[in-house]
Amino acid sequence: MTDPFANFDATAQAELVRRGDATPVELVDAAIARVERVNSRLNAVITPLFEKARAAARDRALPDGPFRGVPFLLKDFIGYSAGDPYHMGMRALRTRGFVAPHDTYLVAKLRQAGFVVIGKSNTPELGTIPSTEPLAYGPTHNPWDPARSPGGSSGGSAAAVAAGIVPAAHANDGGGSIRIPASACGVVGLKPSRGRGSFGPDVGDCVGGLAVEGSVTRTVRDTAAILDVVAGGMPGDPYTAPPPARPYREEVGRDPGSLRIGLMTHAPAGVAAVDPACVAAVEDGARLLGSLGHRVEVAHPAALDDLETFQHFGVMFAVSTARLLDAIGELIGAELGEADVEPFNWELAAMGRVCSAPHYLRSVDWLAGYTRRVAAWWEDGFDLLLSPTLPEPPWTLGGFHGVDAMTAGLRSQMLCAFTGPFNLTGQPAVSLPLSWSAAGLPIGVQLVAAYGREDLLVRIAAQLETAQPWRDRHPPINAF
Repeated sequence: MTDPFANFDATAQAELVRRGDATPVELVDAAIARVERVNSRLNAVITPLFEKARAAARDRALPDGPFRGVPFLLKDFIGYSAGDPYHMGMRALRTRGFVAPHDTYLVAKLRQAGFVVIGKSNTPELGTIPSTEPLAYGPTHNPWDPARSPGGSSGGSAAAVAAGIVPAAHANDGGGSIRIPASACGVVGLKPSRGRGSFGPDVGDCVGGLAVEGSVTRTVRDTAAILDVVAGGMPGDPYTAPPPARPYREEVGRDPGSLRIGLMTHAPAGVAAVDPACVAAVEDGARLLGSLGHRVEVAHPAALDDLETFQHFGVMFAVSTARLLDAIGELIGAELGEADVEPFNWELAAMGRVCSAPHYLRSVDWLAGYTRRVAAWWEDGFDLLLSPTLPEPPWTLGGFHGVDAMTAGLRSQMLCAFTGPFNLTGQPAVSLPLSWSAAGLPIGVQLVAAYGREDLLVRIAAQLETAQPWRDRHPPINAF
C-alpha cells in the first residue's frame, strides 16, 4: 500500500492531525511500517520502541502541542528518555542492558510538543568520530549509497530522515555532528548557538560548551519550529543564549534583506584538501545567493587559519571523554576497562587523563581569545560566512576501525575542518542540501551567522530552499 504520510514534513503531519484528517495512531503506525520496510538496509534505527509509541499515540493525554502525534527518533546519545535503552554506542552499556532513569529536559520538551518517540537512532561510540559505525551496533548505511557513511555522530538520525522513515529526528553537535550527517545525507541540519537549549537535569556544560542539542529535518520550517520547541534555558543552567525577537517559525519567509557574505573554499588552517565537487557546490551556492541580491566576496575570519585551534579542540574532547568514561562507570557501578571501550576512545581518554588542570584551563583561556578573534569578523560588517560543510563527498564506510588512534584522530580532524571551529566559538551554523555530485551523492553547504543569530540563518535558509528546492530529491533507499 502507498504510504499517505511519508512525503509530508513534520509541520504538515501535525496539521493533518489538527484538521482531523489523520490520527496520531495512523501517523505512528505508518512510520513503524516504514522502519520495517527499509531499516534492514540502513541500520539507522537500533532500538525500536514501537509498542510504547503506539500506547502514547492512543493516549488521550498526548499533549496538544505543535507536533501532536508526529513520529520522531531520539539519537542514542545525550538526549535520553525514561526507561528506554541508553547505550551511547557502547558495547559495555548494551551488554548490561542499561536504561535511562528519566527524561532529559530536551526530551520532556519534545514530548510536550506532541512528538511520539518511535525508536532510538544509531551513533558512533560516545559521539567522538564523524562517521556512524559503532562496534556495538554496526554501521549505519547512507541511503544514497549503502557502501558510504551517513556521517556522524547523528548519522542514524540523518539517514532515517533522508530515507523518509520519519520527517525529523533528534541530533546533537560537538564538532559537526548535526551538520556533517546533514551534508552526507542531503537534509537540513542547524547547529544552534551555545546555550540555546538545556542539557539538564544531569548535565550543565557539555564538552566545555562545544556541544549543543538540535535536530535534522527535510525542511527549513521544521527546523525552525523544532528550535522553538527546544530553545530556552532551564533553572540552574550555567548560561543561556539571548532569546529571539520572535518565534523562529515566523522567520521562515521573512525577507533577509541584502546580506554581505564571505566565501571560504579552502579548509581552515589547510588541515584538509577540499574535493573539487565541494568547491563547485559552494561556488554554485555563492552564485545563487548573488542572484537573490546578496553581496558575496572571498573573505573569512583570519583566525580560522590558526593551526593551534585544533590542538585545543583535541584537549577539550580528550578531557571530556575521560570524564564521560568515569561518569559511565559511576552509573553502572563498575570501572570501565580497555576491553569495554573502542580503541580510539580509550586512547582519547588516556590523553585526557594526563592533561593537568592548568593545561586544560590554558586551552579554555586560549579558546576564549580565539572566539573573540573570530567573532570580530562579523562585527566588522559581514552577516554570514559561506563554506563547504565537508571537505569531501560521503566517504566509504570502514575507515575508523582497524587503524591506530592517531590515524583515526587525524581523519576526524579533516572531516570536521569546516564545522568544528564554530563549536569552539559557539556560533550558529546550518548545512543545506544545495548540491549533488556527479555520482549522485549529496553535498551540503554551510552558512554561519554571528552568535545568537539563528533567526538570520532561518531566513536565508528558507530563501534558498524556495529558490532551489530539495525536499523531493529522494535517495535510492527510501520509504517514500
